[in-house]
Order: sequence, then structure tokens, then C-alpha cells
Amino acid sequence: MMSARVLRTAGRRFASTTAAPAPSAQPIKVLHSTNNASGAILGNIEATWTKLPKEEQYEVYRTLEEVQKKDWKQLSVDEKKASYYVAYGAHGPRAPINTPGNSMRVLVGTALAIGTAFTIFSAFRATAPPPPKTLTKEWQEAQNAYAKENNLNPITGVSSEGYQGKGYVVN
Repeated sequence: MMSARVLRTAGRRFASTTAAPAPSAQPIKVLHSTNNASGAILGNIEATWTKLPKEEQYEVYRTLEEVQKKDWKQLSVDEKKASYYVAYGAHGPRAPINTPGNSMRVLVGTALAIGTAFTIFSAFRATAPPPPKTLTKEWQEAQNAYAKENNLNPITGVSSEGYQGKGYVVN
């Protein structure tokens, strides 16, 4: 019972793939690029593709789609190159982002940005008030002496036994 069903299914599949096409179906006619009106376009597709109107681009795309259904050994070199360029070429979303000379513009822009930042920093630094007197070395040493005299933080600080750090001296 099972093998009969398998044989019937296999027979139907075989019949569907070997059946002749319906008489109403029109065969697809694919012309070689030497006979094709777009043959000149295919010869230099890299240069002409972006200049073509969208309608002509679509027409060339459809023509190449039909041509690709043939045996690839029968296609001309121009047809193969055009098929590849239309599918994977540097146009549309695959167009290169960086144009020639772009790296020099980036270098100059970066140098200008760093120079501007340095100029602004220098201007602020020149007009800033002097540092407070509590940042001088003498003041910080006096602060250490005051901490030792008044026994500030006797466990781990400056006044602890055996302390060897700098204390409040930062500079």
C-alpha cells in the first residue's frame, strides 16, 4: 500500500517535469548582444549605467535577466561583465563613500579641529585667574604640620605611627 502511493507520487512528479508546455505559452526569445539594441550599452556598462535614465536601466536589467537564463558558455564577455556590474557593481547603495581626495580633507579638517581646540584652551588658560594659595607647596607642608600637631586621623592618616606617605603635599 505504501509503495503504491510512493510510485504514484513519483509518477506524478515525473510527468509534471517532462510534460510539454501548453500551446498558448509564448517561448522566450533572447537575442545575442550583437543583435541587441543595447549591445553598445553593455560594452561599456560601468561608464554608462549611472547616466542612463531609470527606464533604460530597468530595460537593460530585464534584458540581462533574460540573457542569464541561457548557457553561460554562450554569453559574450560583455554580457557577463554587464550582468556582474548590474548585480554587484559600485552604483546605488554600493557606491563608494570616500571619493578621491577625501582623506586629505579629513586630515586638514582634523588638524583644524585640533588647532582650534588648542587655541581655545590657550585663550582660557591665559585669561584664567592664578591658582589658589592652598595649592602651593608651602601651604600643603604647613597643612601636614597642622595635622600632626592636632593628631588628625591618628589611625591611618598623617599623624599615625610609622606613616611614610606625602600627606597633603600634592605638588
